Amino acid sequence: MMLHPSHDPAAYEAQLAAKLARFREDFARYDLPEPAVFRSAPLHYRQRAEFRIWHEGDDLHYAMFDPATPRQPVLMDTFEVASEAICALMPRLKAALRANDMLRRRLFQVNFLSTLSGEMLVTLLYHRALDAEWEAAAHALSAALAIRVIGRSLKQKCVLDRDWLLETLTVNGRPLHYQQVEGAFSQPNAGMNQHMLGWACRQAEELDGDLLELYCGNGNFTVALAPHFNRVLATELSKSSVRAAHYNLEANGVENVTMVRMAADEISDALARVRPFTRLREVDLDSYHFSTIFLDPPRAGLDAPTIALARGFANILYISCNPQTLCENMAAFAATHRIEAAAVFDQFPWTHHLECGLLLTQRTG
Repeated sequence: MMLHPSHDPAAYEAQLAAKLARFREDFARYDLPEPAVFRSAPLHYRQRAEFRIWHEGDDLHYAMFDPATPRQPVLMDTFEVASEAICALMPRLKAALRANDMLRRRLFQVNFLSTLSGEMLVTLLYHRALDAEWEAAAHALSAALAIRVIGRSLKQKCVLDRDWLLETLTVNGRPLHYQQVEGAFSQPNAGMNQHMLGWACRQAEELDGDLLELYCGNGNFTVALAPHFNRVLATELSKSSVRAAHYNLEANGVENVTMVRMAADEISDALARVRPFTRLREVDLDSYHFSTIFLDPPRAGLDAPTIALARGFANILYISCNPQTLCENMAAFAATHRIEAAAVFDQFPWTHHLECGLLLTQRTG
């Protein structure tokens, strides 16, 4: 396999050092302690990958597009940052698609989802309706390649058996099981996700009390953190993520979590008693003794009501996929909280992206 020049493992430390230097510079004004640094595997770290399909007569190719030249496809046979399971499947799947007109016709995208154990789910996206003939061909493809297959077209989703995989992560020696649903968010770098969960759990070991978690998604952090607290109130707006979170809590025997489908601003209003919510009618908010709030927000960071809510907590455990918005939020926390611990997670090597984590503790006096 020929590597892309920018993916040379020998250059990994240099690309990480540049991102780490910027992180230290951005947070120096807040008396940043020395951050823990978690390195990714330089290759084969992505459990998810998406490719457009470029047709040339009866042939087809996987393709990506450079934003600088968006009309010119970059054709590829493999993708070295994708998991080894994805890389191994790519040529076999392309050969099978090329040989079958029913599967190839008007196919415009292929999405791969894999697990650390090598289980694979492939979604084929089409500019045409899918019928029984397509379904028969897809069943044959699934059996031949030992993969799960889903077909999608406009307002149509064809699931042959199930639309999720079961991932197992090991966190501080503890195996955790997660349902990962096709089309829903899951951490793409599973190895780094294990580091993120492990670091968060180590910060939580001395915090005790009850935990409020916002943006809990499929329960990725909820499952790992719950044993470190008496009770957890976890919130998420997406219906599919809430369903997956309930599955994951049950699969891991976690019984001290109450899930509510609410947005961050809604739970802020509920805790401030601004207005009642029917979704909380069976939740006694007064019975909770929150010591900690856990935040893993979207790239835009926290809005003003959520910042105001978090400032009232003794401990803020914050995982961010955008150091710039985390730094902006830190400006609002600096008067009430100090940085107790910090970490950086190189979730996406060879890009400018950097995940990071802070444990903030309330200032005294």
